[in-house]
Amino acid sequence: MSEAKLSKVEHVKIASNRLRGPVDAELHDGTDHFSEEGYQILKFHGIYQQDDRDVRKARKAQGLGPDYSFMIRVAIPGGVLTPEQYLALDRLADELGNATLRVTTRQAIQYHGVRKGGLKPLMQVLNRNLLTTLSACGDVVRNVVACPAPFADRQRAELMRYAKELSDRLKPKSRAYYEIWLDGEKAASLEEHEPLYGDTYLPRKFKIGFAFPGDNCVDVYTQDVGIVPVVEGERLEGFTLLVGGGLGQSHGAKDTRPVLAKPLATVPPGQLFEVVEAVVRVQRDHGRRDDRKFSRMKYLVEAWGLERFKAEVERYVGYALPEARPLAWLSGDDHLGWHAQGDGKLFFGLFVENGRVKENLRAAIREVVRRFSPEVRLSAQQNILFAGLDPADQAAVEAVFRDHGVALPGSIPLAVQSAMACPALPTCGLAITESERVMPEVIREIDGVLARLELHGGPVPHVRMTGCPNGCARPYSAEVGLVGRSLNSYTVYLGGSHLGTRLGQVYLDNVKREEIALRLEPLLTAYKHERLEGEAFGDYCHRVGVQALRERFADLASV
Repeated sequence: MSEAKLSKVEHVKIASNRLRGPVDAELHDGTDHFSEEGYQILKFHGIYQQDDRDVRKARKAQGLGPDYSFMIRVAIPGGVLTPEQYLALDRLADELGNATLRVTTRQAIQYHGVRKGGLKPLMQVLNRNLLTTLSACGDVVRNVVACPAPFADRQRAELMRYAKELSDRLKPKSRAYYEIWLDGEKAASLEEHEPLYGDTYLPRKFKIGFAFPGDNCVDVYTQDVGIVPVVEGERLEGFTLLVGGGLGQSHGAKDTRPVLAKPLATVPPGQLFEVVEAVVRVQRDHGRRDDRKFSRMKYLVEAWGLERFKAEVERYVGYALPEARPLAWLSGDDHLGWHAQGDGKLFFGLFVENGRVKENLRAAIREVVRRFSPEVRLSAQQNILFAGLDPADQAAVEAVFRDHGVALPGSIPLAVQSAMACPALPTCGLAITESERVMPEVIREIDGVLARLELHGGPVPHVRMTGCPNGCARPYSAEVGLVGRSLNSYTVYLGGSHLGTRLGQVYLDNVKREEIALRLEPLLTAYKHERLEGEAFGDYCHRVGVQALRERFADLASV
């Protein structure tokens, strides 16, 4: 593609000298923010520049600029943390953040409210604890996710090992991160090389996820590359690869859309890394760089078709790829509550509403980690698993949470503990309307409808909300997706699968937040009387047809 057709961000990357740009100079320039060029490069270092949108208008009226702060994302492959690492992350929330931790839908930890002067100290503490923010954001392979359930079988352990090793292989090789944040020795430009990414890195972000057979808790079809082990008895026979998933879209660009990944091939274990790297290189070389709205790999796969895309991957690796084996799914739910690991130990999955760890919840988690030293695993549904617990400590662990007023799985409405929301306002620059701050009220209103209809015992619809159409909380694959459309208004999607294998369709547009539960009630009433035995709400909507439901309840529908 000629330079004239490159987007503005592509020119910034080219001029950045492998992710350096003006970041180091602007870090010490005495201001509270970075330039636009610096901000674009900061993303590759795991940092987003934000401002408090709640006070933006008032500050402008006073002649003041934005109240800048930064979101820092810690990349944690598979979401696995030692007790010591978790406690270090917890301390940083008070020392440099806003006293909260945010578990993300990619098993990362986010800090919000960090000031410019706190960036370098935070990075250095992370590094001392063998943690990094490198490539947690930006046009690179982001944090590699994997099913976090710590069942003690060899296949689960191998899955996590492959996820960690793949993550390490796909990290940028530039020394810019170490020079800027860790005071590392500056690399001579002739000695530095990016064998995978080159000087312009990828056209857009790139997401990889490992699911365990039958267990789609990571939403594997929403990834650029989804990876599912093929297990025969006790043996790991290979991996089935899915390609071209991605949920983001733009309201103003009608050809943008969410897409689920398609099966590419099933490869032996020894070929996994080579084939995945080839897929990344195909996207690097052929993904669009002129319009970032169409730069995700899903658009390349759709434009070419799967057959041509597969042929190009085969050309890169130099051998033919076998057909993909069929996949079957038993569950898409998270691993909440108590479970036997299979090695005499237990793990406990704790519900964390919208991933926000704060106040009494944060204190309770800190006490559990200090007293019982469990391995901590973050889930792709924004929850936390505590692994390796002694069965004799089960009652004591529960007592800690109860003493801090933390509700445990089993006492939380099912609709509430299966819901997710993105952060949105007041800090996300892309947010059109609220999400995390209003979802607790919205989901409890929906749960109230379920209770009145005597449906709250399950199966209950999985509801996900985002404050914009970019889809960070994966609303398009949910049974009920609520996507920010305008201030205090949402587009309602119905008919996604509770297994994560089907996208929802638009049911209503521009629904006011206060009306969401009201608009869903006639649908849930019909579902109660017309569902098949064991049929989930999303499957019911898909079977009957979202268009038919819209016509049937025309007095409430307006698209």
